[in-house]
Amino acid sequence: MSMDAKNIMDDANMPASIADMIERYERLMEISRQLNSTLDLASLLRKIISAAKGLTQCEAASILLIDPATGELRFEIASNIKSQDMDNIVVPLDSIAGWVVTHGEPRVIDDVTREPSWSKRVDDTIEFQTRSLLAVPMRAHNKVIGVLESVNKIGGQRFDENDINTLTTLASQAAIAIENARLFQQSDFIAEMVHELRTPLASLKASTVLLKRPDLPKERQGDIVDMMQGETERLIRLTSEFLDLARLESGRTRLDISRFDLHALIVESADVVIPQANEKGITISTKGDKLIASADRGKIKQVLLNLLTNAIKYNKDNGEVIIVTSQTQVDGEPFIRMDVTDTGYGISKENQKRMFQKFYRVADTASKSQGTGLGLTIAKHIVEAHEGTITLESELGVGSTFSVTMPMAKK
Repeated sequence: MSMDAKNIMDDANMPASIADMIERYERLMEISRQLNSTLDLASLLRKIISAAKGLTQCEAASILLIDPATGELRFEIASNIKSQDMDNIVVPLDSIAGWVVTHGEPRVIDDVTREPSWSKRVDDTIEFQTRSLLAVPMRAHNKVIGVLESVNKIGGQRFDENDINTLTTLASQAAIAIENARLFQQSDFIAEMVHELRTPLASLKASTVLLKRPDLPKERQGDIVDMMQGETERLIRLTSEFLDLARLESGRTRLDISRFDLHALIVESADVVIPQANEKGITISTKGDKLIASADRGKIKQVLLNLLTNAIKYNKDNGEVIIVTSQTQVDGEPFIRMDVTDTGYGISKENQKRMFQKFYRVADTASKSQGTGLGLTIAKHIVEAHEGTITLESELGVGSTFSVTMPMAKK
């Protein structure tokens, strides 16, 4: 008998439980490689949730992390909870997840209705029915940083020992990966911030040296003071946007969700940039239905102002900016699509790939405007926090269209 035939017979005679365990650990090894190679925190969290659902064969999965600033336990991501709903949920330490955090041990609840510490508050908030639950601690460097949960075993089965071991192993790998991503983002962000601050600070230092010269003509003094004012304003913009981005990347920014008339917000935002548009003879027009959004009005206005400002900055004289709103669907849910189109210089295919990266500015247009290079990155984080998308289509010499989707208010 050949070795291959013997292996096939061995596999065929192998007990189902052992075969399942081996398959799980093979998948865990592959997932571990994926987690260790991912330093983007949002992408990492999505991968962990997907892995938890697949490995334990459950209906939903969630990650709860301890807020380092407040010590509160909050949902960071969940497959069955929208981000705007998570923002208002603080999980008490006398809950099941709180018990797992304080004791550092897994818990299995076969029937939550018979568990005294179970609360229906979260289920009522998200319109979901939890039946069974497996919760394990997420431990990094001998410290519990949160909880990984699997909810409702598919087929009404119970979470077994293999599920506990598998999810515990995944939670340990996930905790280390999350800490690494946080450290990378922090160090990477600080390095980028220092690099960007050096240029205006160097200009200000050189200006003070020039102003001290006794032979400096008075007319030059005015020019230097104007330049210093411009660099100071740029520093203020940089630090403000640094703070915005840091909060968004760390997940500390909470959305204030409300219903609002998107058309009214578009008109309000257009009024802000009209003086800038008039300087270049650019017209701003709107098309589409009047739709009611369900989002953070202030944050969406921030996105809209960024897109409108860019559409004017990088437009041609006497050009056009058109804002079009329409209805669409995302995973069966009603969403709004908003397109902001300009008749400007356009962006090459190569540059389009990097437009949402921090501090990126297209070389051909960088001289046309002094920006921080953070606006589109911040806009992307805001839109994705609403579970929406922001995309770009552009053609050189013709113009660009930025498309944003956001949740529409249900009737």
